[in-house]
Amino acid sequence: MMEVKDLTFSYGKDKQALRGLNFMVEDGEIFGFLGPNGSGKSTTQKILTGILKGYGGMVSVFGKDLKSVYTQEFFQKIGMLFEFPYLYANISALDNLRYFSSFYPKEQLRDPEEVLDELEFKKDFLKKPVSTYSKGMRQRVSMARVLISSPKLLFLDEPTSGLDPAGAVLFRRIIEKERKKGTTIFVTTHNMLDADLLCDRVAFISDGKIVAIDTPKNLKEQNSNHSIVVTYQYQGRRKEQTIKALDVKAGIPFSYDELISIHSQEPTLEDIFIQYTGRRLS
Repeated sequence: MMEVKDLTFSYGKDKQALRGLNFMVEDGEIFGFLGPNGSGKSTTQKILTGILKGYGGMVSVFGKDLKSVYTQEFFQKIGMLFEFPYLYANISALDNLRYFSSFYPKEQLRDPEEVLDELEFKKDFLKKPVSTYSKGMRQRVSMARVLISSPKLLFLDEPTSGLDPAGAVLFRRIIEKERKKGTTIFVTTHNMLDADLLCDRVAFISDGKIVAIDTPKNLKEQNSNHSIVVTYQYQGRRKEQTIKALDVKAGIPFSYDELISIHSQEPTLEDIFIQYTGRRLS
């Protein structure tokens, strides 16, 4: 689906943004691209979506060199959800969707009301201007704008931004549903829960370089100290001990009357990012 080789980009002599990125995104994969502000992830996304030109190296999308596919057909195959809702504030959700639909062939369009219904958009706001919507409602309309054209490749920038927990769960479910249709999805986010729950693989970028790339599970296992925390009851008192996971094979190595809980101490994705880069994501 997408291949990047030795990708470089500079905003000037002393502003090298990308320093030779190499990665691949497979068909039907949800790929997370994670990094702090100023790391180069937004620059990369702008290049991949055809917004930013003048880069070095090679980018292949849909099996073709990106520089040769800047056509209407290419842009009709991709969808882009921006972090900040890109909508016309003085018209309604439906009018926004009907306007954006006009840029795509009719045969690939979905019904606006059906898409909004799937996103649990409030029906009594369908014909009210976007300026009256909450941030979460605007995010729903923005996602509808992306999905309405049935894209083959989705770029999602902070997809759950502005959503309450129930809305975030809904969006993750919809993103997974799109992947099951065969859609390839490129996610940029600071939200480690989104990355962990959604992504097949993640790449960490820092200072214009990819410093790690793997599945969330492998990254956590490879960087784990393989310890577990055991909470237990002994002689009427609640206690807690940290032991090595291998020690459990021979049985719990201390006396107890009742085991209350056993939890692994594997690192979070943010822990791993800091370990590789020394920087926090936000």
